[in-house]
Amino acid sequence: MARRCALTGKGVQTGNNVSHAHNKTRRRFLPNLQPASVLSDALGQTFRMRICVQALRTIEHKGGLDAFLLNTRDSKLSEEARRLKRRVRKAVEQKTA
Repeated sequence: MARRCALTGKGVQTGNNVSHAHNKTRRRFLPNLQPASVLSDALGQTFRMRICVQALRTIEHKGGLDAFLLNTRDSKLSEEARRLKRRVRKAVEQKTA
């Protein structure tokens, strides 16, 4: 399974460990991914995803998965999240129509 957030697409970054003697060795910075169930009110369905904690905090701050998806630019979302956003937008439009 890839070390990538299902919503934001945040992945592994690389950098250096720098010792006191200023020796540099390569290292990897892993995203803080947690398995989470998030509820979509518009679709009436829960989705199990591996989400970085920062995205989970943002979902809570925005007021739920639907609000997070609808208020986030497509360029900041992963491909899976864009598909989910289209489903949510369609469901919201059908409820209002």
